[in-house]
Amino acid sequence: MGGALDRWWFAPVSPRRVRILSVVVYLFLPLDMILFTGGVWGNAGNPSGYRPVLVARLLHLPGANPALVYALFAVVVGAALIAAWGRLPRAAGYTVAAGYLYWALLAMSYGKVDHDHLALVVALFVLPTAVRAGEQAAGWAIRCVQIAVVATYFLSAYAKIRHGGSEWPNGATFQWAVSRRGTFFGEFVASVPGALLIGQWVVLLAETAAPALLFTRGRVLYAGVGFFALFHLMTWAAITIHFLPHVICLLAFLPLERAAIGGKRARRGTAGQPATVVGDGAVEPVS
Repeated sequence: MGGALDRWWFAPVSPRRVRILSVVVYLFLPLDMILFTGGVWGNAGNPSGYRPVLVARLLHLPGANPALVYALFAVVVGAALIAAWGRLPRAAGYTVAAGYLYWALLAMSYGKVDHDHLALVVALFVLPTAVRAGEQAAGWAIRCVQIAVVATYFLSAYAKIRHGGSEWPNGATFQWAVSRRGTFFGEFVASVPGALLIGQWVVLLAETAAPALLFTRGRVLYAGVGFFALFHLMTWAAITIHFLPHVICLLAFLPLERAAIGGKRARRGTAGQPATVVGDGAVEPVS
């Protein structure tokens, strides 16, 4: 049992996948800090609105003030660009992880908690561990991100039933959302009899079944990832909720290494050498 679990946790993955995912994540952070968690800027110096979440309370983190916000933004963005460039990957990576965690905790402590940032925070902490490491270390880092993605879906389904009960899938949940922030597309879908009710059940069942992504491969896995990506696209089109930080982490399920420069050569092998499959479809030439 232990051997099988170890093989699952540390399934070899090309380090190129970690590298590409890291670059995407690091370059996304400035956009996130300006647009998606940008409430930190407006709340700087507003102690009355600071209601620290549990982690912030445990760490005794102070609320935002203008000097802290500007310094934190500069440190996180600067370190993210350095890490994306490939310089000081571990030092810069852990600096980004710690700094962005503080930023995210501030953002969630001045308003609602956005669960679309869970996988992003996990990715920031685990990806530096696999820098310039072997395929098993890369596999462990990728697996952690995958689990965070799946946990976000599954725990979301649990929260829906815990707080909404049977009324969540059987009631007017989506109708209420469309009435509050619906787009033309959302109103069109709402006009189709039964469409929103069916959608509620599809979402609940899909989120409950999300752990299956951890145990599937190939076309079945890619179909599952495509389904969730399409789900987020439709959610954005219907009620302008994007989940982009989470969607980026869905990339951990894809063989990003095949898109890397030289990936085509790696699949064919180099200098006439045969190629071998490593991990979730990653391909490396035999040495």
